Amino acid sequence: MPAPSRRPDVPLAVVAAQAGVSVPTVSKVLNARPDVSGPTRARVAEVLEEHGFAVRPRRAKATGMIDVRIVDFEGTWSEAVVRGAVTGARRLGLDVVLAVEADPDDCSTWVRHALSRGTDGLVSVVAVPDDDARRALEEAGTPLVVVDPRQPPPAGMLSVGATNFQGGLEATSHLLSLGHRRIATITGALEQDNAIARLAGYRAALIRAGAHIDDDLVHVGTYGVTSGYDGARRLMALEDPPTAIFASSDDTALGALRAFREAGVSVPGDVSLVGFDDLPVAPWIDPPLTTVRQPLAEMGATAVDLVHRARTASGHTLRTELATSLVVRASTAAPRA
Repeated sequence: MPAPSRRPDVPLAVVAAQAGVSVPTVSKVLNARPDVSGPTRARVAEVLEEHGFAVRPRRAKATGMIDVRIVDFEGTWSEAVVRGAVTGARRLGLDVVLAVEADPDDCSTWVRHALSRGTDGLVSVVAVPDDDARRALEEAGTPLVVVDPRQPPPAGMLSVGATNFQGGLEATSHLLSLGHRRIATITGALEQDNAIARLAGYRAALIRAGAHIDDDLVHVGTYGVTSGYDGARRLMALEDPPTAIFASSDDTALGALRAFREAGVSVPGDVSLVGFDDLPVAPWIDPPLTTVRQPLAEMGATAVDLVHRARTASGHTLRTELATSLVVRASTAAPRA
């Protein structure tokens, strides 16, 4: 690691004159004092950096609180992430302030409210704040981590996710290893990165095995039981129905199971089924669901840890991906001869 450069010889009075402020204001910006307006701070910091000064990042006053935002607390997925965040915060001696909001995408009002009240950092589940809210976070020196962002996060944003591509690859490879070749999938909404990655993993497994990719076997849906129910009904109505289905979430798989039961289709006798998430209900349904385990609680805990590391400058990575793993249960079997 190179040795730190010495302080530039340029007098602060020169910087102050160029930025149109007083020398004490330059000193406040250089030392990350809070009592300087955002526009003035940005102007002075730019001049300081032009002259080779290293401006200390601004740090908001510690509150002992982490703000966590989710959209739906009724779903097991969200509950698991929050549970992990609370566990991670407790280890750090922090309290969690939980916000449950209706809009899956607009979290900017939540950001501004947390900043006005004071917070050590924010964890947003899936939603990315707008440009103005991100600038406010930067000016306040308050870190934000997005868990499983719907779209690629902006440059420099901290995020935590799972290996969705690998999960889709392993789920489909498992079905191929059992002897299935006509394998369908019911996707999540394809404007979401995680759904795109799981579909890409499905396709990659088929290509690797030399299996035919049939677009009729891809049902584009959304995560949820209704999508699984509708997708399974359409797929099983095909002239040549699949012998196996990779559902992009456990909720999707539950909806598919309902459709199979109504149609008298047995699992895994007539069709094998794989889910994604490994929700607590997965081992208890009939038959117990083969699924891809997503480390949901660990994702929440890691997000809180990233907030803490960013705030204390103790080292962090911008993008953290946690490994998924296949859990084989009784919903998959070799196809009937």
